[in-house]
Amino acid sequence: MRQTFHETTRPEQGPANLKTVRAVLAQRGLDGFIVPHEDEHQNEYLPEANDRLAWLSGFTGSAGAAIVMADRAAMFTDGRYTQQVRDQVDGASFEFLDLVEGGVPGFVRDLPAGTRLGYDPRLHSPDALGAIAREAKAASVELVACEANPVDEAWGDQRPPQPAAPVVPHEIRFAGESSASKRERLGESLAARGIDAALLTAPASVAWLFNVRGGDVIRTPLPLAQAILNSDGSARLFLDPAKISDALPGWLGNEVSLERPEALEGALGDLKGRRLLIDPAQSSAWYFERAEALGVHIERGPDPCALPRATKNETEIEGARRAHIRDGVALATFLHWVGTEAQETLPDERVVVERLEQLREATGALKDLSFDTIAGAGPNGALPHYRPVERTIRRVEKGSLLLVDGGGQYLDGTTDVTRTMAIGEPSAEQKDRFTRVLKGHIAMSVVRFPAGTTGHQLDVLARLPMWMAGLDYDHGTGHGVGSYLGVHEGPQRIAKAVNTQPLLPGMIVSNEPGYYRPGHWGIRIENLQVVTEARAIEGGERPMLGFETLTFAPIDRRLIEVSLLSDAERAYMDRYHAEVLAKIGPHLDGEVLAWLEVQCAPL
Repeated sequence: MRQTFHETTRPEQGPANLKTVRAVLAQRGLDGFIVPHEDEHQNEYLPEANDRLAWLSGFTGSAGAAIVMADRAAMFTDGRYTQQVRDQVDGASFEFLDLVEGGVPGFVRDLPAGTRLGYDPRLHSPDALGAIAREAKAASVELVACEANPVDEAWGDQRPPQPAAPVVPHEIRFAGESSASKRERLGESLAARGIDAALLTAPASVAWLFNVRGGDVIRTPLPLAQAILNSDGSARLFLDPAKISDALPGWLGNEVSLERPEALEGALGDLKGRRLLIDPAQSSAWYFERAEALGVHIERGPDPCALPRATKNETEIEGARRAHIRDGVALATFLHWVGTEAQETLPDERVVVERLEQLREATGALKDLSFDTIAGAGPNGALPHYRPVERTIRRVEKGSLLLVDGGGQYLDGTTDVTRTMAIGEPSAEQKDRFTRVLKGHIAMSVVRFPAGTTGHQLDVLARLPMWMAGLDYDHGTGHGVGSYLGVHEGPQRIAKAVNTQPLLPGMIVSNEPGYYRPGHWGIRIENLQVVTEARAIEGGERPMLGFETLTFAPIDRRLIEVSLLSDAERAYMDRYHAEVLAKIGPHLDGEVLAWLEVQCAPL
């Protein structure tokens, strides 16, 4: 099995590791040190060797930070991890603070004047570091850049080696455009702006631009590498020689030079007096500091790969359609099992996760999971980012709900889907809440919108049925998804938080409203959908963009309170289920097909 259920950290490691880090800080004359979750590549999911926050504290969430002082330590997490951080981190050693409200800058603001606070410039974006620096200056706190990370020194020989998975070609039949073509058009764009080169430090951008994939990051086929793209379309790729597969040099061609990572600083020096684009949201402060010190003229701006990567070409969109049909067959078989056998055997969450993984594996095309499967039985489903581990695994129970959120990595696409199923007869409250979530999901599926609209502007549509009942959910409604890349991809998103990036044709986003009753159960319905070109609406005056649904899996009709649906919503559900049957049914037979026909019958 790809997914395991053992915990890789323990709360008791925090006190011991704090002691070791404090000894290093004392040797360096530092009063404290900031430990962000992010690594040198600003990754969301980290290789074990770069997960400094997990080693220090035991916390394994995908967002957070810590500050270690001589006499106290603080852990910062957002609302998604309120319970997880208390389960994983020793509360006697760390105080728990909010990452968003106040956060690290707020903590720094309250430090005594004269405090010497260390940080690793390779781990902080200039934007994040700037917010900290402003508060430090106001409080007369001295920020000290550490060339060698104190946590790494404290970790010592116990630190795992850096990953060195081979970097391999990602074929044109999946990518839809050659690397040479991508480099040429991006180079022309740089030249048109008078920019000589762009520094790329985001692994997803490196993978996309050069049409390669790796295996350095869990659940995501990314190579840890950096690159410099020149305005003439040539490039320098800085990659550990251990990762260079036999096919890679020929695949990259003569316009791309392969160099060791330690050559990057010299390459920045080669750009002295020239204009270099660096993304302050993607690249760490170290790159800005080194480039400036070497006499490079820095242009701050978005990673030039981010938007082209997010707006999938037709080959990538067609690949996503194929991947979702393949994944949908596994899902339908899994949902049949949940709806029949599991209703009597009442399996635990481990069995649920393993069954779904086995069915995805049986497609013969699965390269990896796109993230560890969330299978939340009863109260565990009320934790949006729950992951089953041996200590928390529960059996499903009659009268409760089972929430399963998972996805697969396939060469032609990345999937992410959530379904919530009734175990036994659902209650009136469960049906009411599920149907309100469904109404929001439908609204986000059918909406048409003008060019220039952002996900932030659409977010309210998914929440309105909840708000009208005095309910809400504390996560975003949708995130971008890559093409055999990360299951979380920007710059687009659908959320309450302001996001200025308009939704553009070819962008893939999730549609996943939810409701969570703490201590009881949770509900989430998630499909992926792709933004479609603007088209005329009969009788209208302006063409409007919209969404095409990519995910096809039945929605548990036992949880739908049909009386709460409008005629249009009911018609949508009938159309959606008819399409599920038409696309998935031909790949099934026997009991599973018969079951799917019943599930997809008109409401």
